[in-house]
Amino acid sequence: MIMSQIVFILLVITVAFLSKKFYGRVIRNIKLGKKYDLNLDKSKAWKNVFLIALGQKKMFKLTIPAIFHLFIYVAFVITQIELIEIFVDGLTGNHRTFAPVLGGFYTFVISFIEILSILAFVSTIIFLYRRNALKVPRLVMSELNGWPKLDANLILIGELLLIVGIFMMNGADMVLQSRGVEHYHVTGQFAVSSWLGPALFGGLLDNNLVILERAGWWLHILVVFGFVLYLPFSKHLHILFAFPNVYFSSQKPRGEMDNMPAIMNEVKSMMGMPVEVAEVSEELPDFGANDVMGLKWKNILDAYSCTECGRCTAQCPANMTGKALSPRHIMMSIRDRANEIGENLDKGTQDRETYKDGKSLFDYISREEIHACTTCNACVEACPVLINPLEPILEMRRYEILSESTGPQDWLPMFNAIENGGAVWQMNVDREHWMTDES
Repeated sequence: MIMSQIVFILLVITVAFLSKKFYGRVIRNIKLGKKYDLNLDKSKAWKNVFLIALGQKKMFKLTIPAIFHLFIYVAFVITQIELIEIFVDGLTGNHRTFAPVLGGFYTFVISFIEILSILAFVSTIIFLYRRNALKVPRLVMSELNGWPKLDANLILIGELLLIVGIFMMNGADMVLQSRGVEHYHVTGQFAVSSWLGPALFGGLLDNNLVILERAGWWLHILVVFGFVLYLPFSKHLHILFAFPNVYFSSQKPRGEMDNMPAIMNEVKSMMGMPVEVAEVSEELPDFGANDVMGLKWKNILDAYSCTECGRCTAQCPANMTGKALSPRHIMMSIRDRANEIGENLDKGTQDRETYKDGKSLFDYISREEIHACTTCNACVEACPVLINPLEPILEMRRYEILSESTGPQDWLPMFNAIENGGAVWQMNVDREHWMTDES
């Protein structure tokens, strides 16, 4: 038992050390983005967290998947109670530390967890079937080929292993309790294991049951440790980041763009309107973004909060009509680019302030994609955790048009007309001509 405690403590220390390193990299990558004034109403922000992140409100726009997701989500949250006990047992060398303290309530809690685990098991099987056999269109798009598809399946398989570990542990425990084996004190009859344990393991010897119970215990905790270390490399980082992402989401009306003072003053000057006095800088202002450093840090947090569910792309009218745009691909590309920059910074060959590797977001996101966007906000409305794919699209458009002086050929006459005549149409008279009495 002492050896088991030592191994467990060493594992905890190792996981804590690696977690700090892995999650620290992700936080550093998010901070590559620009700082900006949030202007949040905190009461509204917390309301969003409870309704949308915790309450899964927007998930239920697709009812059936939402119900199965809810089973997994609630099982994940409530199972943390048993996980806390596993940690305490691992550190102290005890067995079911909370059982004598909680009595009958302990039996109820573990029974409830077992029922949720059965529902989560069924839901996980269904999700594996939907992804790999049923092939729901939004889950089999080309952008999910390779690692994204494997990542989704690995998480689902890990979920199954967690549940198997629970029932191995509890099932063997039930049989050992019924035989009065020392160290396995009576906890009461659990809802599932009280009949599943004897049915599966009732014919095993006591020594084999002890090994099976310990194997279930270690399987569960090792999968948890693996899950913690795996999250920073997985789309399932949304389990943690969905909450801050929802909290920091913009509270402006959808479709309202951030003004660029330099451009706004130019337009006002052209139209004879009063110009706001701004600080004069010798450096040219940044127009839009061509890399993650030009985006807001919240845009990068959006990318790391994306679970790649594809609801945004499924609702995108441009994608529906065969255009190249996929809002999900936009967010995946921002995350991939942030990871690439982070890896180069870790090598010590680049500095954040002067970073240049000859690449940009345009190497990940095609110009055809950003041109196809109609700025309808369907993707923003569809996202269950308030991710905004539209903002980076608009920033990349701004960079292309204002910094590179380029863009789609059919857009250029409109820009020239606005610049020369103050209207989107080519006219041979002044814009204000209709206001005069001249015929």
